[in-house]
Amino acid sequence: MEIYEELQARGLIAQVTDEPEIKELVNSGKAKFYIGFDPTADSLHVGHFMALCLMKRLQMAGNTPVVLLGGGTGYIGDPSGRTDMRQMLTPETIEHNCNCFKKQMERFIDFSEGGAIVVNNADWLLKLNYVDVLREVGPHFSVNNMLRAECYKQRMEKGLSFLEFNYMIMQSYDFYHLFKEYGCNMQFGGDDQWSNMLGGTELIRKKLGKDAFAMTITLLLNSEGKKMGKTANGAVWLDPNKTSPFDFYQYWRNVGDADVLKCIRMLTFLPLEQVEEMEKWEGSQLNKAKEILAYELTSLVHGKEEAQKAETAAKALFAGGSDDSNMPTTKLEESQLTDGEINVMDLLVACKLAASKSEARRVITQGGLTIDEVKVTDISENVTKEALEKGVKIKKGKKTFHKAII
Repeated sequence: MEIYEELQARGLIAQVTDEPEIKELVNSGKAKFYIGFDPTADSLHVGHFMALCLMKRLQMAGNTPVVLLGGGTGYIGDPSGRTDMRQMLTPETIEHNCNCFKKQMERFIDFSEGGAIVVNNADWLLKLNYVDVLREVGPHFSVNNMLRAECYKQRMEKGLSFLEFNYMIMQSYDFYHLFKEYGCNMQFGGDDQWSNMLGGTELIRKKLGKDAFAMTITLLLNSEGKKMGKTANGAVWLDPNKTSPFDFYQYWRNVGDADVLKCIRMLTFLPLEQVEEMEKWEGSQLNKAKEILAYELTSLVHGKEEAQKAETAAKALFAGGSDDSNMPTTKLEESQLTDGEINVMDLLVACKLAASKSEARRVITQGGLTIDEVKVTDISENVTKEALEKGVKIKKGKKTFHKAII
């Protein structure tokens, strides 16, 4: 099975502009393709994960990835999938986030000589003259067509700023620039980027009279139609300092029965024959599938050693074991105590197990907190310094484990 057919079999392809041409380029290893990553945070998250895996798959098949860091488009902010305007970032923050992205991507993509290349659209977008853009690019975009684009339609009721309205033009210009300067003949991206990607292929055709191609990746949705990669505390990050390997493992270990086999097919590098055999599994076998999914993805992101630690810790904890050496841990300062104690609500907030004291209150009053295997139901209860010096084991709900020490 060739790579394009494998992508289809894994359910990764959503939309394509010219399927015969794309199939030929990808299967022959002649695709020089780019995926853009806007530096909206200092870490990549699960939402980026499928794109990184796609780049890895295509590079393994002989194609050349171009990683585009959005140091320029990050000044604007992509309105796709948003109900409000993104927070504007400072140039210093954008540069810092771009550097963080590049470091994380090296785990997935080979940037050695002859491999993938990384570029930053700040290098050309920030040098553009506004009037030149209006004259050279503006005539090739129909405002009527832009307003019909899905990425803008959902914002029309609440209001779409002129700043964000320019995002499609900037992304299209990126494709035009990369085609002209780097020979980049394809753009891949999430399915919510389709309108922006078509803008790029059209700009290349109108200005250069040549064909470029676009393909969107299926969005990772759960069985309820919601984007995966979110928890009550926010995104599931690829940075171990923001989401620990244990918590990353636990996220995938706890996916729904209806989602686990789809995730294995789309996200892991297990052979399709093995995946197809697993799709016959049911009942208790799905728990084994979840363990395989969690281990494979944690190994991809954090390495085999961390994946093995997370797996061992999870099995020990859920079996009622006492080994908490690999459990996510928060080290408290003595200054966080009052008279040698800390209130249980403050403890949950300090360990980032609750975003606020009101959320911590709900967890406790609904019976969702256990400390050292004793259920806590009183919001006025405190944990002593002596207990924290030994380390206390916190269990929130049925599946979240944490340790706090001082």
